[in-house]
Amino acid sequence: MLTTNKRLLDLTADDLMSRELTTIVLPLSVRAAAHQLAEAGVSGVPVVNEQGRCVGVLSATDLVRFLDQGPQASRPFRLTEACFCSDWEVAELESLPDDDVSRYMTSDVVTASPDARIGDLARTMLDARIHRVIVTDPWGRPVGIVSSTDVLAAVAAEDLRPPSDSE
Repeated sequence: MLTTNKRLLDLTADDLMSRELTTIVLPLSVRAAAHQLAEAGVSGVPVVNEQGRCVGVLSATDLVRFLDQGPQASRPFRLTEACFCSDWEVAELESLPDDDVSRYMTSDVVTASPDARIGDLARTMLDARIHRVIVTDPWGRPVGIVSSTDVLAAVAAEDLRPPSDSE
């Protein structure tokens, strides 16, 4: 749980973000990228170019959208050992194409600087209807991710904070 002396609305992306990042480096097949998401146990990752600049995000939602289109959408599903799973999704890796991940990622990346405040991060996620904001350095390289879970953890930590004498 988040431990800091800052009050909730003073928290920044730097206070909240996960610094251990899994990234996908282009070019990579969507099948290999899905495997990386499953191995890392995350539902979304930044996609970077050879210079390390964030050029997209690949999320489980992007993969589900692919699986919900075309002839594979009507195929009956059978669980195999070659599937990736989270609390709400199951997909067979063989059903994913060998196409480059850039065809399936979200290229309209929502980013924030490390000094972005929690209220701005929350509004950004709500307005864009997303679950994570990529925190980037001045050169557009990802340095962290703030997820909606990180924001909720900060709210929960604030709720447990004893009231100060000035309140």
